[in-house]
Amino acid sequence: MSNSPYTLRTAFALCAWVALGLGMSGASDARAQTRLEYQAASAVALRNPHDLKLSPDGRHLFVSDVGNNRVAILDPETLALVAEFGADHQSGTHDVDFDREGRAHVADTHNNRVLVYSLAGLKATRVGELAGGFRGPEGVLAHPNGRVYVAGAWSHNVVAFENGRIVAELKGLASPHDLELAPGGDIWLADAGNDRMLLLSPELEIKRALKGAPYHFDGVRYQDVLADGTLIVADKNSHRVLVIGADGRLLHVVGSGQPGKGPGVFRTPEGVETRGDTVWLSDSGNDRVVRYKLRR
Repeated sequence: MSNSPYTLRTAFALCAWVALGLGMSGASDARAQTRLEYQAASAVALRNPHDLKLSPDGRHLFVSDVGNNRVAILDPETLALVAEFGADHQSGTHDVDFDREGRAHVADTHNNRVLVYSLAGLKATRVGELAGGFRGPEGVLAHPNGRVYVAGAWSHNVVAFENGRIVAELKGLASPHDLELAPGGDIWLADAGNDRMLLLSPELEIKRALKGAPYHFDGVRYQDVLADGTLIVADKNSHRVLVIGADGRLLHVVGSGQPGKGPGVFRTPEGVETRGDTVWLSDSGNDRVVRYKLRR
């Protein structure tokens, strides 16, 4: 073989294309093996439902029903309404999470506070609230470390409360939304206005960012994290739901990029909750909750 610069450049280029092809093949294989299959949709009268959370015992699905200013409680299998609370004092309910004691923490967005409820069966009783240091909370995480993290969508920050006091803050965000626990204790944040996902330490230091290609987020809102670190993310303005591997690979996309209603299409999806291979999503613009099965 000639050792001319042209021949060497050609050989190097061919090697690069082969390597790229192998990498793409591996990614394609992973994507082919990962998919979300539609199962069912709710018929209950919801208005712009947002984030979702299973009760600690897994028997009920708590829905942040924004337009009805309440938490709606559904049967996770039938998606029928079984109870509700908060409509007499909440305004613009966006998120709910449970702490180690089983108390519900609810983002009462338009009232600029997080309300805390004790639960006796399906009966909720207000027992406290968090306020100050944030405005328009649209994400709340009751972390196993005892802290409560709040995303202030209107104040563009995240604050961490410990024993009712702010002990950490991250500024410089743009309409931050959901906060979810990652394996090992870190926190995934949907930084919606900056079209990115951020991995934060418990001290609110940025450790990693997912943005740009191949995700092309457009107003990413809420998410959930599987035990192996896989992310399932609702990207509101692109009308898509993305499945992202723990290594950052884009594994699967559901949704055409155009609004619609039916299996595999959404209108401004927002909430995400998972249990095993079952995935619940808020098809918010269609005023319903849908259930999918994750196949891998």
